[in-house]
Amino acid sequence: MSSLNYNHLRYFWAVAHDGNLTRTAKRLNVTQSALSVQVRKLEERLGHPLFERRGRQLHLTEAGQIVLDHADAIFATGEEMLDTLVHSGASRQALRVGSLATLSRNFQMEFLRPVLGRTDIDLILRSGGSGELLRKLEALNLDVVLLNQAPPGDAMTSFVTHRLAERTVSLVGTPDRLRPPASFADRLRNHPVILPTLDSSVRTGFDALADRLGVRPQIVAEVEDMAMMRLLAREGIGLAVLPPIVVKDEIAAGVLVEGDRLPGIVESFHAVTVNRQFPNPLVRLLLQSVAASDSL
Repeated sequence: MSSLNYNHLRYFWAVAHDGNLTRTAKRLNVTQSALSVQVRKLEERLGHPLFERRGRQLHLTEAGQIVLDHADAIFATGEEMLDTLVHSGASRQALRVGSLATLSRNFQMEFLRPVLGRTDIDLILRSGGSGELLRKLEALNLDVVLLNQAPPGDAMTSFVTHRLAERTVSLVGTPDRLRPPASFADRLRNHPVILPTLDSSVRTGFDALADRLGVRPQIVAEVEDMAMMRLLAREGIGLAVLPPIVVKDEIAAGVLVEGDRLPGIVESFHAVTVNRQFPNPLVRLLLQSVAASDSL
């Protein structure tokens, strides 16, 4: 069996990301026919069509998407090799961080603080869903991913999960809702609440606590994004169930008040990496900073 021609793969990779033969040929300074031949040879080698044409645009087939995922990983590894072995003496380093889109921005800032403002670092931040971010991490397109739940692990994955911190969860609201004295149960009976969605461990713990107290709170909003929970709490529509770190600026300004802490309920923060032969030393710096200060 003949080996894979990586020139063919690179031409396919370029076309797949552009979605247009003419544009790719112009960018690579080759003829469109020559580019088509390179892609066709790869299709013949793999035994599957990689594109289907819809109007003037090329769209990946299922096989094409699989090949693109592998090509992304292959060429990202090549860039990593150059950065590590050839450009190790360069004056700037890149740090690529993925964060769950709903994760507390204040927590992210605290985690990244050791590298913020450094002129020798290119900090590249990406956000998205956990599945998307973990796929990019496996493809070496990210150096570390920040999540609020540890990803499931098995023998087929190489994820390494670093537990960074646990933050207590409290009732947070405007002063007029929280400053009058009241028991925790009465607050839940007398005020609407802003809750995380059902897939959150915090929500699971809150529902169990309310059940033990025999309280059925009025839920005014179920929110996935902590930033939106913060805004709704500021509007005074109800008491938000979240870690105070999310609203530390509002608490410091007196706009919001931290009320009762929810016993036994915490929000966890995790940094996820993958086993790499040449890990980014900046990730190690951040993790060591957390371990040394324990201040997140």
